[in-house]
Amino acid sequence: MGLVIGLTGGIATGKTTVAEFLGELGAALVDADVVSRDLMRPGCPVYAEVVRSFGQDIVSAGREIDRELLGRRVFADPTLLERLNAITHPAIWAELDRRVAESSRRSSVTVLVAPLLLEHGAAERVDQVWVVWVPPEVQEERLTGRDHRRREDARARIASQMPLEEKVALADVVIDNSADRAATRDQVRRAWAAHVEPFLQ
Repeated sequence: MGLVIGLTGGIATGKTTVAEFLGELGAALVDADVVSRDLMRPGCPVYAEVVRSFGQDIVSAGREIDRELLGRRVFADPTLLERLNAITHPAIWAELDRRVAESSRRSSVTVLVAPLLLEHGAAERVDQVWVVWVPPEVQEERLTGRDHRRREDARARIASQMPLEEKVALADVVIDNSADRAATRDQVRRAWAAHVEPFLQ
């Protein structure tokens, strides 16, 4: 079985960028957001349950769930967010476990990209926890700029997750992604040399 890295961090901290750099170094990637989208496709049991629970108006003309509309609703109401999580998270984690197990049989290093890894107490599922960090003001600025969200919506989404500083306290590796891509890539390479290469030897 290969090494499994849990890559996490807050929304808009740059987990995808760090995952890309880890992929360049040879890691296989398993992404919770990809799994979530897969399970929310028409015909899947999770899709049917979400539509049943939240109503047909969240379904677009192409029968896809309007994730933006659903997100605005649930992040504005913690009760609705809990309901959505209760429907989706068991299926997502079951599929993540399956994909990680399959990947670690084939690859020496697998990166599980999971925004809510620590919120779910799932650190025991991985060998190392890597947290991507940026200052709160950068996180908010990126979220409003990237997705054209209102600041209130951005703050609600950030507040729905464990504070970044708490994640940092639980991390084996912290990547500061507040500068440019070159600086982040350099940190990832140094962390790989220190924390991954010894495992591979």
